[in-house]
Amino acid sequence: MDLEIQAIPAFTDNYIWAVVSDGKCMLVDPGDAAAPLAFLAEHDLVLVAVLLTHHHADHTGGVERVLASHQAPVWGPEDPRMPSATRFAHENEHIKIEALGLDFQVIATPGHTSSHIAFYGNNGLFCGDTLFSAGCGRLFEGTPAEMQQTLDKLAALPDSTRVFCGHEYTAANCDFALRIEPDNPDLARRCDEVTQLRRTDRMTLPSTIGAEKSFNPFLRTREPAVVAAAQRLEPGTKTAPDAVFGVIRRCKDAA
Repeated sequence: MDLEIQAIPAFTDNYIWAVVSDGKCMLVDPGDAAAPLAFLAEHDLVLVAVLLTHHHADHTGGVERVLASHQAPVWGPEDPRMPSATRFAHENEHIKIEALGLDFQVIATPGHTSSHIAFYGNNGLFCGDTLFSAGCGRLFEGTPAEMQQTLDKLAALPDSTRVFCGHEYTAANCDFALRIEPDNPDLARRCDEVTQLRRTDRMTLPSTIGAEKSFNPFLRTREPAVVAAAQRLEPGTKTAPDAVFGVIRRCKDAA
């Protein structure tokens, strides 16, 4: 079955992901209703499923309006802040989207929010606001130790895994990453690529797990250069990955 994954831009920098095959469509994180409803109508698609990574309104706010026109099951994390139609999905559960012939493993990814989850399968990872290209999500509810553990889980996925993030943050993330590892050649190449893409308003996603491990400082908290950068930013920082992560995340927040 031929499968395509398209990004539906929403708000200023959100991506709603649409997985399409044979006239059927699955949506991931429809924070807006107008954009995905227009996409479904334009391509004459039947909505067969909705996946939600976390409760923030820019990822869930369009669900009720979309469902008013297209009845489909919705899966998301167990959290009272999720839309009322949500079927709760838990760590290591498998979500089968039979109409598309797809199977996704649920990965608990606390950090950005306490109940955040990601969906992994079919060589793709829908990770919401946990992992970004050259960056990661802000810690609204989690701790550095929780997010470090979460990112370690994602880094353990196959290098070829395509990473479908929730936002177009890559240019700003690259600018910050260069402050942490200015001598990383993989990062320099990624930054040049991103500059060229954004100059013509093209998207920088998806990335891959393998690529992110080569230049994303939040996946490289054990690398000597990243440890050294954290110790320069906050003298006395321990070398434990969660301590290093905490320093560079605080620095990114203040950037």
